[in-house]
Amino acid sequence: MTTAEKTLDEFEALLEESFSKTNSVADIVEGTVIKKETDGYLVSVKGIKMEAYLPSKELSSESEELEIGDTREFYVLKEENNEDAMQLSLKRIAFAQAWAQLNDAKIQGDTILAKVVSTVKGGVLVDIADLKGFIPSSQLRTGSPFEGLVDQKIEVKVLEADPKKNKLILSQRQAVAEQRDQVVDNVLASLEEEQVVKGNVVRITDFGAFVDINGIDGLLPISEISWQRIKHPSDVLTLGDTIEVKIIKIDNELKRISLSLKRMGENPWQQIEGQFEEGQVVKGTVNKVTTFGAFINIFPGVEALLPVSEMSEENVNPFNMFKVGSEVDVLIKKFTPQEHRIALSVKDIKA
Repeated sequence: MTTAEKTLDEFEALLEESFSKTNSVADIVEGTVIKKETDGYLVSVKGIKMEAYLPSKELSSESEELEIGDTREFYVLKEENNEDAMQLSLKRIAFAQAWAQLNDAKIQGDTILAKVVSTVKGGVLVDIADLKGFIPSSQLRTGSPFEGLVDQKIEVKVLEADPKKNKLILSQRQAVAEQRDQVVDNVLASLEEEQVVKGNVVRITDFGAFVDINGIDGLLPISEISWQRIKHPSDVLTLGDTIEVKIIKIDNELKRISLSLKRMGENPWQQIEGQFEEGQVVKGTVNKVTTFGAFINIFPGVEALLPVSEMSEENVNPFNMFKVGSEVDVLIKKFTPQEHRIALSVKDIKA
């Protein structure tokens, strides 16, 4: 065999090898767009005899359009066989890049934007670069999901990004905490006690509510929500509410602010000075019954105590005598509004 014949045989073998080369699902191949069809594109892939097909639904986005001659990297969605062409995807490439960016964000501790798409049991679902992520309730700034978040874009931190399990867990609370550290000093310097400010209710707990004031959360204790007795802050407030509150304390060392909603109105204890006097019989409403007595509302925002010993000359069970919401005539036995104290009696009315 001559040298020329040997070289020709080697070339034919390499050519045959290139034509017989196959690619597997999940491989990344390079290809060139050669034709646009009704529902996709034909792509010439290096090393593949048959033209590959890219369905329109596998583009990176609904608005993406390819030009003839575009050379790109494609994800092998389906292998070619004797009957069907290889199917490709750009969407999977975009997903892989998105997962890689999310993993980088987790490692670097970067904050990213996520769009809330729905509330679900235990948290909210969000969209990031067409990937679905989950923020548990414990990682929400509000402490629980609420409808006002839907369609909003919020800043989050990546807690877990696992493309194999399709698991993306995020935290809004960590992102907010980082932002707070960055702005808190400037915000605190711009505020002063007794100042009236506007804020949004971002979290409600059993002991009060947190209100966003210019980027930092101030505590509105349940005792400062209303002059009236309330069982829970949600009796008065709703997540997302915009309210005006008064700053009652600024702790620069702990970087905290305390707020009051009830002090936005007139103090009812000051209003009743001169309106009531000891020995006067008034009508009140039962707000609460306890083993030691009953709390009676005798003026909006003003509660007075009716001790068990002042209910009757006999030993009585206060729960049998009074029901919350019922009206009762009471005698003002002691009146000291400056100390926010009023003592009542029922038995002395009958004396």
